[in-house]
Amino acid sequence: MPFNLFRRRGEPPPSPAPGGAPRPSAGDHGVAFDGLTEEWRLIGLMHIDGRLSDALNRREAIAISDVSWAPADGSQPFQPVPGLRSIDPYDLILVVAGEGSLPPLGEEERAAHRVHKVAYDVALEVTPYRVFGTVYLHPGSEPERLLDRATELFVPVTEAEAYLGDLRVGDAEVDVLLVNRSYLRGVRQIDRRTKAPHPTLPGQPLGGVSWTDRAR
Repeated sequence: MPFNLFRRRGEPPPSPAPGGAPRPSAGDHGVAFDGLTEEWRLIGLMHIDGRLSDALNRREAIAISDVSWAPADGSQPFQPVPGLRSIDPYDLILVVAGEGSLPPLGEEERAAHRVHKVAYDVALEVTPYRVFGTVYLHPGSEPERLLDRATELFVPVTEAEAYLGDLRVGDAEVDVLLVNRSYLRGVRQIDRRTKAPHPTLPGQPLGGVSWTDRAR
């Protein structure tokens, strides 16, 4: 369950920091991360070994440093949060898989990772956000199965765009997002060019029930 730390619940937003907060860069001291909770956007460094997605999918608290945060809607600039030293992956709804978060792969290696998977263009309702992009699934796995309980907590979405209402959120220059499946409330196939429903699902509303709700 998300910590109250990441819910403003009517509290005033953080005071503006002069000049905002510079984005940390990946290096020997950690991997740069950019994540969204229900109400906040956080940037900083994660102290992990290996891939960012693997660390998140272990579902264990992760040590972080050099963290700054701001309201997810961009209504206030970033402010440093030096006291925030760890984060639970369950609190992160979306995580940008940017430079330094994954080992470098050549085009042939990228193709090899996807050769046995099928690409689906989808719209994901991941409360309170909506994500448009492409997911790669094994043959026979329909996108709606993302709502089922699974070993992996986060699913990668490529060429992704995330919105909070009509506002695009996150870094528009990075197009891979890791989406927390426990927040998924709906999955729908779409025409990527228009974001319209897939022809096989005419007029079907974006909806569904996640495995966390089914378990209650």
